[in-house]
Amino acid sequence: MRKTELLIPAGSLEVLKTAVIYGADAVYIGGEAFGLRAKAKNFTNEEIKEGIAFAHEHGVKVYITANILAHNDDLGGVEAYFGELKEIGPDALIISDPGVFAIARRVIPDMEIHISTQANNTNYGTYRFWYDLGAKRVVTARELSLKEIKEIREHIPEDMEIESFIHGAMCISYSGRCLLSNFMTGRDANQGACTHPCRWKYSIVEEKRPGEYMPIYENERGTFIFNSKDLCMVDHIPEMIDAGIDSFKIEGRMKTALYVATVARAYRRAIDDYQKDPKLYEANLDWYREEIAKCVNREFT
Repeated sequence: MRKTELLIPAGSLEVLKTAVIYGADAVYIGGEAFGLRAKAKNFTNEEIKEGIAFAHEHGVKVYITANILAHNDDLGGVEAYFGELKEIGPDALIISDPGVFAIARRVIPDMEIHISTQANNTNYGTYRFWYDLGAKRVVTARELSLKEIKEIREHIPEDMEIESFIHGAMCISYSGRCLLSNFMTGRDANQGACTHPCRWKYSIVEEKRPGEYMPIYENERGTFIFNSKDLCMVDHIPEMIDAGIDSFKIEGRMKTALYVATVARAYRRAIDDYQKDPKLYEANLDWYREEIAKCVNREFT
């Protein structure tokens, strides 16, 4: 059985330490630029150093997101930033853009690189492409089925790692490449500034009756036309392990320390219980579900 990593998000130093204490094998964080969560508190370089030191003291890895879809004006800053990260020494970079990838390979040739879900990684040919360029790990697109992920595992090198989301928000757009925020507010999701308009409430207006707003009723809480339910795969850990996934990723670098502690603890126990005894995992399913439900207010899929 492949070793299963539990990868937890952190939007601040406090949350990073919480994730480490509550069972993370690895934590992913963003610096002050080039990640896809510009509204998170994020980390200064000094905080990254402190976070890495704390994590490493507890045997936990730290990955840095640099997964924007870069424009021309970004590239010089990316190169300078990677030069700074070379001195700081995270365990890996998470990248989606080929130009940013090329800069990382040149500036930090020994740094492990993981390819973000933003790169639309939907087939084993894509995985082998990135592997041949020097990537260690690729994150599956969230559109993939477990059957497809298992097929990818069967067609890639044994030492290449697969990372998949196991819990959290599901973007309405293909692998997160959404233009809705930019169109409606001028804030580009692909540059880290998403305003999440997919989660706003909407009404219909008929063109010849301006000002007459017709609500769309779905349930007592109203409706959200675009947005999906949150992903929750705690019931499917055996299938995800069987598919050959190396890293189970929790979404949520905008989340609180309470959320991270609760979800990390529940998934940590679920993974450990299953690997210790599948019957123990099955017996505790209700506990995992109840724990996770304590800190969320969205329905699950």
